[in-house]
Amino acid sequence: MTPAELSRTVLRSVRGAVDDDELSVPVPTRIAVRPPRRAGCGDYASNVALQLAKDAGRPPREVAEILRRRLAGSAGIARVEIAGPGFLNFTLGGGARAALVREIRAAGARYGEQRRGAGEAVAGAPVSRGPVPDAPLHRGARGLVVAEALGRIVAAAGGGRPRDAAAAPEAVRECAGLVARLGEDEARWALLRPAARDAVRLPERPEQRERNPRFRVQYAYAGTQALVRQARDLGFAPEAGETATSTGETTSAGTPMPTGTGTDAAAAEPAAQELLTLLATYPAAVESAARLRAPDRLVRHLEATADAVPGWCEECPPLPVGEEKPSAVHRGRLALAEATGTVLANGLRLLGISTPDYL
Repeated sequence: MTPAELSRTVLRSVRGAVDDDELSVPVPTRIAVRPPRRAGCGDYASNVALQLAKDAGRPPREVAEILRRRLAGSAGIARVEIAGPGFLNFTLGGGARAALVREIRAAGARYGEQRRGAGEAVAGAPVSRGPVPDAPLHRGARGLVVAEALGRIVAAAGGGRPRDAAAAPEAVRECAGLVARLGEDEARWALLRPAARDAVRLPERPEQRERNPRFRVQYAYAGTQALVRQARDLGFAPEAGETATSTGETTSAGTPMPTGTGTDAAAAEPAAQELLTLLATYPAAVESAARLRAPDRLVRHLEATADAVPGWCEECPPLPVGEEKPSAVHRGRLALAEATGTVLANGLRLLGISTPDYL
């Protein structure tokens, strides 16, 4: 079950409770589900019960219990628990990891875009469909680059299409000077990375080193493409499935027995779970960047995703090591690498930054 599917499942439970007169509340148009802030609280959490409690005239935990009973046993959900004042914590069942990877690979360049139909729930907040305004806090090259990136981001989040705006000649000249000095990718990243009220810190020169976050993101993307090429040379291809192996049991062929997915897999491979969570929340990062008119939100999500890749590759090698034969686990991990590359590429394209296959 993906975050979007979970969001729709929770929305159906609310609608069902209203139809059966268990709750007397307006049915929301969306249900937000996000990874919990603390470890050990399931895979996703929602505050929907707290949002409905006032209209329902009931304590939030009572509303949460009504929804918990309806959600228990739903396909793809292993466990639903109530936490704190009325949060719903969800632990997904087997296949959740593979379902997310399949969704990303199927959507490809469209993953992260919001295409809403009537009554469809999304795991985020609504975005204005009006024209994208010029960045109010920025002038010059920064204002030009931020407005251009926001046009793409807001459109991807389901808001208004970017409008053509006449750029001031001074801004164009300043931007051209920065590109000539730093290169287009470095100049854009430097202008987009700071939060709205933070000053831009321009580097002296572009650096192809790990301490440069722009390089780390592009390098992580190039690394995913290299893994797919190397796997092709070894004669196997990505296939969404198990990515975790146990430490003891083996199959009849002598290879490690895959663990279950969901909580077991997350415990076995925390680096993989961190990476999967970042991939799952990429659409919410796009939506947040659009709603707040803050491309730095997307920049930092890409940085976090890229920074999670080396630890995952070390913990869960996507390619066979030594005399090891390619297995279903390797195919599953390769599919995760490919999905990671898709997310990084999609985000970089929204920012107007290149996606080199080789670095």
